[in-house]
Amino acid sequence: MRENGTIFIADYDVKTRDLVSAFLTYQGYNITASESGTAFFDTLQKNNVDIIIADLAYLHSIAPDFKERSTLLNPLLVLIGYGDTGSADLDNTASGTVFTLPKPLNLDELESLVMRAREYQSMKMYDRSEGESVQNQILSSTMIGTSPPMRALFEMITKVAASNATVLIQGESGTGKELAARAIHQLSDRHAKNFVPVNCAAIPDDLLESELFGHVKGSFTGAYANRIGRFEMADKGTLFLDEIGDMKANLQVKLLRVLQNREFEPVGASKSQKVDVRIVAATNKNLEELVINRDFREDLYYRLSVIPITIPPLRERREDIPILIHTFLIRFNDDKRHAVKGFSRAALGILCNYEWPGNVRELENLVERLVILKGSGLIVPDDLPEKYLSGKLLLNPLQPTVVPGESKLPEGGICLNSAVDEFENNLITQALARSGGNKKEAALLLNLKRTTLIEKLKKKNLAFSEE
Repeated sequence: MRENGTIFIADYDVKTRDLVSAFLTYQGYNITASESGTAFFDTLQKNNVDIIIADLAYLHSIAPDFKERSTLLNPLLVLIGYGDTGSADLDNTASGTVFTLPKPLNLDELESLVMRAREYQSMKMYDRSEGESVQNQILSSTMIGTSPPMRALFEMITKVAASNATVLIQGESGTGKELAARAIHQLSDRHAKNFVPVNCAAIPDDLLESELFGHVKGSFTGAYANRIGRFEMADKGTLFLDEIGDMKANLQVKLLRVLQNREFEPVGASKSQKVDVRIVAATNKNLEELVINRDFREDLYYRLSVIPITIPPLRERREDIPILIHTFLIRFNDDKRHAVKGFSRAALGILCNYEWPGNVRELENLVERLVILKGSGLIVPDDLPEKYLSGKLLLNPLQPTVVPGESKLPEGGICLNSAVDEFENNLITQALARSGGNKKEAALLLNLKRTTLIEKLKKKNLAFSEE
């Protein structure tokens, strides 16, 4: 089963109730159902219910008691009904977030709503377990995720924010390094002062010094007036130096002096200025390698990396992909005034299996593109760009592997049993991804019986999320 929580189906129509129960049970959800209005609250209390799928007529019949008696349980609500779902008049009745779907039901759209409700519920549970004051501030900076790597990152950010130590954030492009820097600032004692970002790679070398430290009138051609720099703007606040690995050697020396003495000289000035700035730097380069190659000062590296933080790439926290997609979908639907309902199970499975070289930024751009082009309805695999459908085998780089068509044995030899087992695991994983986690469809792709595939999954201890 997918979760410890239960989906409660409440509908007077026995055919609809049995159809939805059978469909969601087959998909792996815990299900309980009721046709009696009098038994509704008993069922709700006796089961660990976190989502209710309720027919409009059914809910209206118990509406007078629903808000008061369900407030403590705070379930999420998925409404189903004919024609206009008419959920507006239930806004004061439902205690949880309302998702709506008209009848006759489209089962794929129903499961998409259930998946969205699950994702929303997991974020609510995470907020409660970690403490609303901290998590709300982090989430307000759009740092989203409930995976173990992201939980560890949130914990690190919370600890680091309480100090004034210099922080070096490392991670691939698109992982959200600036968002982490903003979260550190927002959670620190400096949050009432300025957060000043500077992209060291985007400003020409001959202008970066003036941009950072400011200049005095007449210090160079075009300096028609005094100008304050980013350091002075960030006084008592936080200065974020993005792409610090691209900074030239002469500026590295001046930055080191600021870190050591907490003072700087504007270009053309004859005296120094004191400054109280917290430095957070970021790079997608390996600074240790740059130090070895003498492209980055070793003393500056150690000054910057008092507290190093690494942002995990998206491929290492795939369980966050559905939550991120849901968040971006809501935002772009609102921005573009479109009505895309969600992603089908198969489309979501494909995206969860993709490697995401561009990380969260690539995912965000893809969702925006799909919302613009689709406009409404459910996004299915045919809506995805070709590169997301190609799918590559995710081979273990720590072991030598053999793929079909290769006749050469690796020089160091190979464990044949391990290689065959790994190759089989990759084919099974790819089939499950392509089928969106549907074991019956995956078995057909592999020319296996469904029961045989299930036994292999158990034997190999392979876990695959169907959400």
